[in-house]
Amino acid sequence: MAEKTGTSSGQPIATLNQDIVHRLPSQSPLLFAAKKQKNLSFETLAKALGREEVAVAALFYGQAKASEEDVKNLAKVLDIPEAKLLETEMTGFPDRGRQMEMPPKEPLVYRLFEIVQNYGYAYKAVMNEKFGDGIMSAISFSTKVEKEEDDKGTWCVITLRGKWLPFTRF
Repeated sequence: MAEKTGTSSGQPIATLNQDIVHRLPSQSPLLFAAKKQKNLSFETLAKALGREEVAVAALFYGQAKASEEDVKNLAKVLDIPEAKLLETEMTGFPDRGRQMEMPPKEPLVYRLFEIVQNYGYAYKAVMNEKFGDGIMSAISFSTKVEKEEDDKGTWCVITLRGKWLPFTRF
């Protein structure tokens, strides 16, 4: 069976912005080059790995630790020798947050930052009313991005799902 290439939306695949390469781990250019050469979307890669799209993209940016199974599947799908992937930092502990300047300069990433700037305290108040004193985990966490269309246009739906962690008294 032939591999599905491109994106299901008809948009071009995401490639690596060379301006941030110096802040990324060694696997990033390797993975993105193979992704580009094979014209594979994160959607297609996610299906091959049995993971969510954002989780796979996080592997490419060094924001998540790859399992042995992830490495094996990526090697197979991207035609990269498994040993070459294992030479990178992919299976080590990620250095999250180093990839981005604050505040973010990239407009889409800045808009996500702006959402928290504008509505962060509103989210906090509503969450506290629903769950009590605590925080939403970004560790026991999942997220997904979906496309929604209606008579008013095309909408980006981002779901953030984090375990609620109540503050404890000590």
